[in-house]
Amino acid sequence: MNARRVRAGLRGWGGVGAMAVVCVLAAVFALLLPVAQSRVDGGRDAGARGVAHGEQARAEECEAPEDQSLSPSSGPQDGANVQAIKDRGYLTVGVDQNSYRWGYRDPNSTSETTQLEGFDIDLVHAIADRIVGKKENNVRFRAIPTIRRIPAIQKGEVDMVVRTMTINCARLKDVAFSSPYFETGQQVLAPRKSDITGYDESLAGKRICSATGSTAYDALAADKKDGDLVGSADIRTTVPNQLDCLVRLQLGEVDAVVTDGALAASQAAQDPTVELKGEPFTDEYYGVAMKKDSDDLVRRVNQVLVDYREDGWQQSYDTWLAKGLGKSEGPPPVEYR
Repeated sequence: MNARRVRAGLRGWGGVGAMAVVCVLAAVFALLLPVAQSRVDGGRDAGARGVAHGEQARAEECEAPEDQSLSPSSGPQDGANVQAIKDRGYLTVGVDQNSYRWGYRDPNSTSETTQLEGFDIDLVHAIADRIVGKKENNVRFRAIPTIRRIPAIQKGEVDMVVRTMTINCARLKDVAFSSPYFETGQQVLAPRKSDITGYDESLAGKRICSATGSTAYDALAADKKDGDLVGSADIRTTVPNQLDCLVRLQLGEVDAVVTDGALAASQAAQDPTVELKGEPFTDEYYGVAMKKDSDDLVRRVNQVLVDYREDGWQQSYDTWLAKGLGKSEGPPPVEYR
């Protein structure tokens, strides 16, 4: 059980016991912390104390980036961003078209027009149906590489990105996120016959691939710098899209891939010669990314997610992800700032 589910679980405890646990956890954390396709279907002490307090407040504000989204709202009146989408008549969304079971085109489809499908695509359709209305052509997809996710939002090329995008502190400076809709963690993918056992000393001298602009690369670079990743591991190989890492692995150009465990499981499902090695070494949460200050749109998407978690999320998980990831504990618990 991860820290987030522990926090959520504490809400159900009463009295002094809960407070004692919270205090212990707070003390521990204080010691550990340093800083186009359409679809048919106030006052503080001055001086140094004030500066120190400000730095502490900023650190605390992003201690749990997945809890920084706005509370949900469905109206009564639409804000400018939501109304603009309604007036246009369709939602424009940045997605992946190469992530098996998340956002991809089925090569075995017998349809004249191969439709995008997957867990992320189901969520996009749910958002479009609620904002624009259930009608033909209510969503247009834009396939974008990993490194283009944030620029596409900032430049207004898309209304949002739904592309296995992890919520983190750095990204919150550039875009706004919905509340989390999926929980995962970074993990190692390598050939079954490899002597790699996980994110450990077995990566010594190994060539590791990750996607440019991904949290996987950020974790690798930070751990390399801090000495938490074996020094001889080679992390220089980066690619525009995560699937390219699997190709590099198949060609023998790299020895391992580091990516979200959920994506890695889908890649292992595509190629039985590879498998997940070891356990996830981070806790991460996917969110819908939108332009900063588009508060009305963020709140509306969060309301869609409230309903989707109750009716839609589990069915989509069972359809796309259960085979590779096993039985689900359900969507992650949600808190708002």
